[in-house]
Amino acid sequence: MTSSSTLSSPAAEPASVLVVGASRGIGLELVRQYRAAGARVVATARDDAGLQALSALGAKALRIDVAKAASVAGLAWQIDGEAFDLVVVNAGVYGPRLRTLDTPSAADFDAVMHTNVLGPMQVLPQLLDALAPGARLVVVSSIMASIGSRSQTLGWLYAASKAALNSVLKDVSLALAGRATCIAVHPGWVQTAMGGPQAPLPVADSAGSLRATFARLTPADNGRFLNLDGSPLDW
Repeated sequence: MTSSSTLSSPAAEPASVLVVGASRGIGLELVRQYRAAGARVVATARDDAGLQALSALGAKALRIDVAKAASVAGLAWQIDGEAFDLVVVNAGVYGPRLRTLDTPSAADFDAVMHTNVLGPMQVLPQLLDALAPGARLVVVSSIMASIGSRSQTLGWLYAASKAALNSVLKDVSLALAGRATCIAVHPGWVQTAMGGPQAPLPVADSAGSLRATFARLTPADNGRFLNLDGSPLDW
């Protein structure tokens, strides 16, 4: 039985995984957990330390900076011949912690939008030929992207970038309907460099919940925005 046919059943763990943006935090923990579960994992990082951490976990490590077009342009040939059951696009930055109406600098705006929005728009087309039939494609978003449930005034640049990422994901889900199940997911407020030590959720718990949600995805979930436990979120 192939890995792709295995994924057609409920609660199916992927046999082949790609994690884009895996040098630390949630991305690195997903690599750790999927490798422990026996999956073949390919993962990307921007620097030597990240690449070494991925290799130490037994993943195939690729040097990719999603914010640089020339770097992303080499991804397709590096994964030529792969057939990923699961792809997780996790690369992202928070940027300055601005309150609403604090004007971002042009440099900060460009840095956040290039990484969080343009990065996935450059990466996703590179992945198409490496998706297994019935693959699951995930972009790591944030509850802060939700316009329908927004109630706070912190991080408006980050929130805008993740709302734009959700728009990108929705378009991709329409383009790949019938071929892959594409979702945006909120990983929770996690104890990472971005989330900070005050966050309530350990990174291992977030990754474990995400894995369970990914395993339960069906084609009916295509184009949805989900919480880490699989419950739906407002766009």
